[in-house]
Amino acid sequence: MKKLNLLIFIILFLTGKNLYAQYTHFSTNGIIEFDKSVNMFALIKKSINKDNESFMQQAFDSYKKNKPQFKVFKSTLSFSKDKTMFTPLENTESGSNTYFDDNPMAEQNNVTYTDLSANRIISQKKVFEQTFLLKDSTRKINWKITSETRQIAGYNCRRANALILDSVYVVAFYTDEIMVLGGPELFSGLPGMILGVAIPHENISWFATKVTDTTVSAKALSPPTKGKAVNDKELRATLQSALKDWGNYKQIAMKAFLL
Repeated sequence: MKKLNLLIFIILFLTGKNLYAQYTHFSTNGIIEFDKSVNMFALIKKSINKDNESFMQQAFDSYKKNKPQFKVFKSTLSFSKDKTMFTPLENTESGSNTYFDDNPMAEQNNVTYTDLSANRIISQKKVFEQTFLLKDSTRKINWKITSETRQIAGYNCRRANALILDSVYVVAFYTDEIMVLGGPELFSGLPGMILGVAIPHENISWFATKVTDTTVSAKALSPPTKGKAVNDKELRATLQSALKDWGNYKQIAMKAFLL
């Protein structure tokens, strides 16, 4: 009787798995809506030191009274088979900007096209008053996949960790229910679509809020064309030269523009 019950259980288990696979839809075309969240209080607090605290702390206290802790930006990621287009949306947040809001970490600077089959990116980057058109290979990220899971925008996701730009710690969550191996900004390289990215030490994150399964036209996946053409090496050299006299702020700006 025990053997019979075990056999019935195995048959039901395998049948359930087959039915699940049969009716599970794996998207290859659609639009993902993302929120970029910036913890402004944490970002500002890190910029206060003994040399500037006499005026910065007072400005920070005023900011906390009049502004929310988190600044949120909207963006979309259109995808079709092996191509993606990440597009920031216009910020409609009311209220005037302050000195702290000009931090490049607290902005959306990139429109990024990725051809996953060719391992190529074209990213239009706004760097202060200048626009660059970065053309290079996709970023190589040595992801370490973990057993941690969570749901994002209705999708089951698995966590992966990595370092980028030599020392920036990144946490990502991807789903294999969307079989396009891309993600927001320049993040890709996991076995499914990246729906969440957090950079804890920089106090920023991107998380999907909605996924729409829909046909995306070729025109919607056309790469950006405006800006001074550079590759990654040339962009880094340009930033190093432009920011050489900016002191501690140099590293903040470098990270923000290279992310």
